[in-house]
Amino acid sequence: MNSTTPNSAAAHFATTTSWFRAAAPYIHAHSGAAFVIAFDGETIAADNFDNLIHDLAILNSLDIRLVLVFGARPQIENQCQQRNIPVKYHHGLRITDSASLEVARAVVGELRIAIESKLSSGLPQTPMADAHIRCVSGNLVTARPAGIIDGIDLGHTGEVRRIDTAGIQQQLNNGNMVLIPPLGYSLTGEVFNLSAEAIATAVATRLQADKLIFIGQSNTNLPREITLKQAADYQHPSLPAAVEACAAGVPRVHLLDRSIDGALLQELFSRDGAGTLISATSFETIRRATIEDVGGILELLQPLEQSGVLVKRSRELLEREIHHFTVMERDATIVACAALYPYPETQAAELACLAVSEDYRHQGRGKQLLLALEKQAKMAGWHNLYVLTTQTAHWFLELGFQASTISDLPMQKQALYNYQRNSSVFRKQLI
Repeated sequence: MNSTTPNSAAAHFATTTSWFRAAAPYIHAHSGAAFVIAFDGETIAADNFDNLIHDLAILNSLDIRLVLVFGARPQIENQCQQRNIPVKYHHGLRITDSASLEVARAVVGELRIAIESKLSSGLPQTPMADAHIRCVSGNLVTARPAGIIDGIDLGHTGEVRRIDTAGIQQQLNNGNMVLIPPLGYSLTGEVFNLSAEAIATAVATRLQADKLIFIGQSNTNLPREITLKQAADYQHPSLPAAVEACAAGVPRVHLLDRSIDGALLQELFSRDGAGTLISATSFETIRRATIEDVGGILELLQPLEQSGVLVKRSRELLEREIHHFTVMERDATIVACAALYPYPETQAAELACLAVSEDYRHQGRGKQLLLALEKQAKMAGWHNLYVLTTQTAHWFLELGFQASTISDLPMQKQALYNYQRNSSVFRKQLI
């Protein structure tokens, strides 16, 4: 007998429906895109690695072209220790002698086969059912020896010399997933041990991938978004590679915590994600509104209009007044807005329609938007900024406004004052 109650089934359906509706813009945006996804050896060894494989299968089914790069450091270290082979590093790079290279080749080969086998799974009632994923690998990375650094010979440790982008692109165009191990091959036929992060960065850069995603160590010490200018203020093992890729032209680089189940899907198909985004410019911008923003602004204003916080505005009125509005945009979604109505004859302006999406309140965005509008007003030469409010008086007082009177308003605004609403008047001097 099914133990699911009608109410719980309806709630589950509503949640699923809401998720799909929220994810739909991202599904459309990512279709046909090329992502390079790098995961370290610890991720492969984690209990939830099978779930990550399932999530990769979902991405593949959504026509997202995937290049997977995997690491193997802990697995190689473990085998070296079992064979009493010394494990040595210099500046984070393994010193690879002949014995440890033999271990690396064997370990990487086993991991590649294990990953391919998981990608070949097709059990019913799993995301892999009927997936039919074709996964290919090969000599796609040409390497050269890292050489001698500070007098230390790194042996068979190498660095990326060339990426066979044409070969990778051909496989992606054929609908295949590309799997790249942390090994490279020289023009003389030698094998070199490489950093998975270095390979992923090189592939994403030269392939001109839409995204580079690193799955590994926790990023709880990092903010949701980091620009290239801010990156120097933070530390994370994958951050240098992320910055390098972003500086070389990869639009967005993501750092995900391997311990968060489903982090990959959350990062790609929700507005706020589950990781850290590194981009050349801010993920969230403040700009003047355009006619295309009317729908998004109406969605922000409607709940506040219904609760009586704001006066209702029709779409037609908003379209006529759109040039007065400024919006805060986050990943192509309007999350806050405000308007500035000038009264040039008195060198004053009115701040109106300040609204922040419910999901983003109490995070400083209202203040940030207000400061941007104050800057606009100052640049226009206005000396006073007025605001009329019924429910947010204390917030404006905290931000430097002072109580004022109706008679202080510009005459044109006095004539439009709604005595039924009985709004409080506040003023802030801008000079």
